[in-house]
Amino acid sequence: MKIIHSQIICVPRNDIDTDIIIPAEYLSTTNKVGLGEGLFKALRADKNFVFNNPKYRQAKILVAGNNFGCGSSREHAPWALKDWGIDVVIAPSFADIFKNNSMKNQLLPIALPEKIVRKIFQMDPCKITVDLPKQIVTLQDKSIHKFEIDPYRKECLIEELDDLDYLFRNLKAIKNYDKKHRGFIR
Repeated sequence: MKIIHSQIICVPRNDIDTDIIIPAEYLSTTNKVGLGEGLFKALRADKNFVFNNPKYRQAKILVAGNNFGCGSSREHAPWALKDWGIDVVIAPSFADIFKNNSMKNQLLPIALPEKIVRKIFQMDPCKITVDLPKQIVTLQDKSIHKFEIDPYRKECLIEELDDLDYLFRNLKAIKNYDKKHRGFIR
């Protein structure tokens, strides 16, 4: 993931917990494929819910309210979002566990000020651009908004690496460091 230019899909609610994102009935699987069908299942019971609107089906950027991903620590929530096709979630704040689970699963959570998120809600429908290398979000009105991300997580997202891929890619340097400082790795 480097640069994403996409239609947005907005769910202007605060405190969207992981049970709303993916209900417990989907938690018995360890397969990430197919979880998109359960994404926001209770909310999708309302035929007017935005995820039921075909014009938003190709959206890769979800915009939501404060405290997105709160509740239990189910990794299935980012799996379901990714399976649906969402690559980025923009919100004023995220639950820490959801944020960490997301980045480990190639889903970029971007915290922007609430004022900016409200502005995005008002622009909907629109397309925006997320540039991960530059750490900026460019709105349709050409305004640019910087976001923060841990350098390690940024590299993993750009290179599409999980934690083990990253370690194996750097194994020679790790072994050299260990050899020089402690000598535990054989």
